[in-house]
Amino acid sequence: MVTTQAESVLRGSPYRADCPTRRILDRIGDRWTVLIVGALWDGSVRFSELRRRIEGISQKMLTQTLRGLERDGLVRRTVYPEVPVRVEYALTEAGRTLREPLRALEEWAIAHLGEVSASQEAYDHADQPPPDSTDR
Repeated sequence: MVTTQAESVLRGSPYRADCPTRRILDRIGDRWTVLIVGALWDGSVRFSELRRRIEGISQKMLTQTLRGLERDGLVRRTVYPEVPVRVEYALTEAGRTLREPLRALEEWAIAHLGEVSASQEAYDHADQPPPDSTDR
């Protein structure tokens, strides 16, 4: 059976440059997304609490990432009309389906930290060959 380019894009082939799944993979593969999903694992969290839980994230990056996750339907933003206004973030149904795969990545990173660190150290101290001219 021959499939058209449009059918391939609709079905999803992240190896194609024009496939929308690439944008989804960019979103869920982002380190801040992984950490935000983990921080929202147990339920709704206020912005300030998210910032405390995720060390090293700037206010701007947290805001941008949360907006992207909300746009993608992975996070729900709820505004409570109080003084001062209270805003909470929570995973949507779709966002909750990411918890297990992203938790597996987190656990893999923890389990293999020593090996990866040793490889990085060895690589950084080895004589590096000149860049391959075919990679340009």
